[in-house]
Amino acid sequence: MNLKEKIQNDFERAFKGKEEIKISVLKLLRSEIHNTEIARRKELNDEEIIDVVSREIKKRKDAIELYERGGRPELAEKEGAEMKILTTYLPEQISEEQVLDLVKKAIEQVGATNIREMGKVMAVLMPQIKGRADNSLVSNIVKEMLGS
Repeated sequence: MNLKEKIQNDFERAFKGKEEIKISVLKLLRSEIHNTEIARRKELNDEEIIDVVSREIKKRKDAIELYERGGRPELAEKEGAEMKILTTYLPEQISEEQVLDLVKKAIEQVGATNIREMGKVMAVLMPQIKGRADNSLVSNIVKEMLGS
């Protein structure tokens, strides 16, 4: 079963179980996948669907931050619950230690010595960690190791 089928099956199960928040999140996710397929004029594969899921998670993270700054914890909590549902469609996440290892290897591979070469390091890293680690965490680790 591919990821798109899994999302559809989970949506149907949530609908039958009357899980309102899950129905809402999966309906939006299905819509985003559909819109992306229309824009690209092709059916998305699992990796491309993971990109869509990651974008939706990033939107939730940004919203949580804004709601917390704005003193709206109830809305931040709702976004957090939605984000938790979305993360179930990502591949298994790798630990910070594993990210550190991958960053070290990428820096060695590219021969990067300063922050100006961050793009080269990220180009090597991104295919390895796509959907498996938070991009801002990876970016911060690379900046730290290259001496920002």
